[in-house]
Amino acid sequence: MKSVLLYPAYFPCIVQMVAVVQSSNITFEVEDNYQKQTYRNRAYIAHTNGRLLLNAPIKHSKNGRHQKTSDVQFEKAFPWREEHWKSIQNAYRTSPFFEYYEDDLAPLFKQPESFLLKHNFTIFETICELIGFDPIYSKTTVFEKEPTYTDLRYLVNAKLKKTFQLQPYTQVFEAGHGFLPNLSILDLVFNEGPNTLNYLESQELNF
Repeated sequence: MKSVLLYPAYFPCIVQMVAVVQSSNITFEVEDNYQKQTYRNRAYIAHTNGRLLLNAPIKHSKNGRHQKTSDVQFEKAFPWREEHWKSIQNAYRTSPFFEYYEDDLAPLFKQPESFLLKHNFTIFETICELIGFDPIYSKTTVFEKEPTYTDLRYLVNAKLKKTFQLQPYTQVFEAGHGFLPNLSILDLVFNEGPNTLNYLESQELNF
C-alpha cells in the first residue's frame, strides 16, 4: 500500500498495525469527532476466559454535544491505568517476551497524561520503537469524508463485522480457547517478540 488514513488507537489491533507497516506513508485522522465503542480508547487482550476488554474511560461533555477527539480527556475518578497494567501482567507474565518488554511498557500506565489523542500517539511511537519500525506519518488538518488516498479509518471500529485472515501464532491460553485473532498489538509483541515486525510485514490482507 502507498498512503493510508487511520485513526490513532489505544494499543492498536494487529490488523491496524499490519496496515501501518505495509504502508509507505501514514496519515492519522485528528480532526474527527469522538465516537464510542472504538479502538480509540479500548483494546482486547487474551485472558484465561478468552478476550478481555481494556477500556480507558473518558470524560464526556456535560451538554451532550460531540467532542473532537483531540479534546477528549481521560476520566481520573478511579485508577484504571493500574487496573489495565495488572490485567496485562496477569495475562502475559508467562508469555515468552513479557519480561523483555515490561520495563519499556510500564511507564505508559504510570504517566498522568490527560488527553486521549496525545496518549495514543505516545503508545504508537513506543510500540513502533519496540518492534524496530520507523514510521513516516503525518496528521490531518481538516476532516475529509472522501480522502484521495486509502481510507482505513474503519479499522478503529471495535464492532467491525469484516474479518481478516491473520496467520495464527502461539498465544498464551490458546489450549483453553483456541487462537484469538486480531487482539491488541500487545498480544503479538509478548508472544512473538523480535519476530513481530516480520509477522506484520508477511500478512496478506484484503483491506
